[in-house]
Amino acid sequence: MNTAAPDATIRQVLVTGGTGFIGTALCRRLLDDGVRVSVLTRNRERARRHFQNQVAAFEHLGEIEAKDAPDVIVNLAGQNLGAKRWNEQTKRDMIASRVNTTRQVVDYIAHAEIRPKLLISGSAVGYYGARGDEELTEDAPAGDEYQSRLCVEWEQAAHDAETYGVRLCISRTGVVIGRGGGMLAGLTPMFRRGLGAIAGSGNQWVSWVHLEDLVALFLRFMHDETLVGPFNNTAPIPATNHELSGSIGHALHRPVLLRTPGWMLRILYGEMAHLYVTGQKVIPARHLQRDYDYQYPDIESAVREALQ
Repeated sequence: MNTAAPDATIRQVLVTGGTGFIGTALCRRLLDDGVRVSVLTRNRERARRHFQNQVAAFEHLGEIEAKDAPDVIVNLAGQNLGAKRWNEQTKRDMIASRVNTTRQVVDYIAHAEIRPKLLISGSAVGYYGARGDEELTEDAPAGDEYQSRLCVEWEQAAHDAETYGVRLCISRTGVVIGRGGGMLAGLTPMFRRGLGAIAGSGNQWVSWVHLEDLVALFLRFMHDETLVGPFNNTAPIPATNHELSGSIGHALHRPVLLRTPGWMLRILYGEMAHLYVTGQKVIPARHLQRDYDYQYPDIESAVREALQ
């Protein structure tokens, strides 16, 4: 198990999107490690209540004084791509929530009296597009789909931070499995009622990561100054949709007897259904080369922990 804390010189971390599913887990781990945490939020009071007044909360980056200057910024802000059916307005909103926030972070860095050492900036495995059985390492080119173009623009905005001498790690994150949120939060109610279903053929790949491993990988970025550039923050063993659905059924002691055909998914989800029914097989090659020891390398153990 990987339990390394951030480098001792890291005293203050700023997290955008800090009250979200991933951000909350990261902030709480940092607080447990004795790191001072601040969050960029749309609602200062709600963020303070969320963390029982343990964090500093800012609604604008311009509010940050030199005494609160972060050693690390973790940029996780952005609307959930699967929260709404995509239309042109939704697409513009998703770009704004990611790219514009990242540009604001870089602008803050450009003008900061004390600049951070490290920017960890979010991206997603959607960068690669729906590629079926093709194994996708960090060297694979970007796809040519909406979510791919979004991720490319998102990452390009983050790269501007390097101009100011800031180390940059980009997290191409897979589907996150964990307690109290993420993908399972939407699926579990149906599975509990015995209405869980395999999507499409069931043979398409799902590239996922357990929340605890994802937090540990973020800490690893903070701990190891040799880590730079894009990383596939996914588990080493992708799962098929059939394996994922079966793991949820096993964890909840429910049968999985239904199947949602691809044509129905396309009606329900429109353009985004292409990724669901085609899938992508993402491999975290750079983490494996550095011998990261995953706590949850397989989908069965990850789902069981999240739903126990």
